[in-house]
Amino acid sequence: MIDTTGFLDFLEETAGVGFFSGVPDSQLQSFCVELFHRYGEQNPRHIVAVNEGNAVALGAGYHLATGKIPLVYLQNSGLGNAVNPATSLTDPKVYHIPILYLVGWRGEPGLHDEPQHKKQGEITCELLDLLGIPYLVVDKSSEINSFEVEFTQRLSPHLKSGDSVAIVVRKGAFTTPSSKFPFHEAHLGREEVIKLIADRTQEKDFIVSTTGKISRELFEHRKRVDSPYRGHDFLTVGSMGHSSAIALSIALQHPGKRIWCLDGDGAILMHMGSVGTIGTLRPKNFIHVVLNNASHESVGGMPTIAKAVDLTAVAKAAGYAEVYRIEDRNELIELLGKLEVPQEGPVFVEVVVASGSRVDLIRPDTTPVENKDAFMSGLAGDAT
Repeated sequence: MIDTTGFLDFLEETAGVGFFSGVPDSQLQSFCVELFHRYGEQNPRHIVAVNEGNAVALGAGYHLATGKIPLVYLQNSGLGNAVNPATSLTDPKVYHIPILYLVGWRGEPGLHDEPQHKKQGEITCELLDLLGIPYLVVDKSSEINSFEVEFTQRLSPHLKSGDSVAIVVRKGAFTTPSSKFPFHEAHLGREEVIKLIADRTQEKDFIVSTTGKISRELFEHRKRVDSPYRGHDFLTVGSMGHSSAIALSIALQHPGKRIWCLDGDGAILMHMGSVGTIGTLRPKNFIHVVLNNASHESVGGMPTIAKAVDLTAVAKAAGYAEVYRIEDRNELIELLGKLEVPQEGPVFVEVVVASGSRVDLIRPDTTPVENKDAFMSGLAGDAT
């Protein structure tokens, strides 16, 4: 395994990397923890980006300003967000700006992983080849000395020529993190909030839940209480940041139903433009709940910028009819009671929650297709 302290030292002192930006990944957790404790989260040396394409743009700006090498870290699922600037901004046929990518390889063929990672895992290396980005792969057998030699021989010449390169990180390639990210304190827990909302849904309520722990906690609760509305939940296991758009479109097609979106702070930041679309179209039957723990919970807990962004002000400015910010259980119960009486939406609810989750939290035991079919069947049960 590669020690992340030595790895980061090499990148800075030998490879010439002077700036870091990205969206964290669980397989890069040790690296992200080391980076966070060395530089913090939002400063001229390190920026936790809202999405991977934004990280590439930040890296390009750094290179334009300094002539030095930026590093962009991301899960391989985030390569989709990075493709546009990688092909139309940094590519040698355009501005020829060097980017060093650090890519967590989820869904690697032959290894068990969640269904949302399978396709991206299969095509990760092929996609880098298609983009013309040379790469090397590190795994649990890699050591810092051999990595340094291989990087210097295979990738350094490309970086010096102004080309982008990548390091693809297999599971277990980095040592276990020596510390953790700071815990986000709050009066409410995310799982508690999800239970309160789910237990108050009725026959015409349908929920679209975002990627990560939110969907897992919703699924587990519905299963544990044997809810009759389990088929009313669409668990968006992939495509981070797009749950609100999915929910919006459903709300527009089914105005007689009440559509909830259970979103996360990292997810809403990733594609915040959807907030403007929702506010413009103003579906009356739409309730947008953002569970804000100011962290990328599902991939290790690296902080997001959500603690510094007034999400309710954004929603209000975008055109949501009602906007609320909830910080304790009594406030939430009171609001849920108020929402039982139909209100003119869209309604935006930011709920401040603590970071952290149970280690025994289960994963959905249904396939994405089974979830989709059950959800569509539930929607089709009423033509309105």
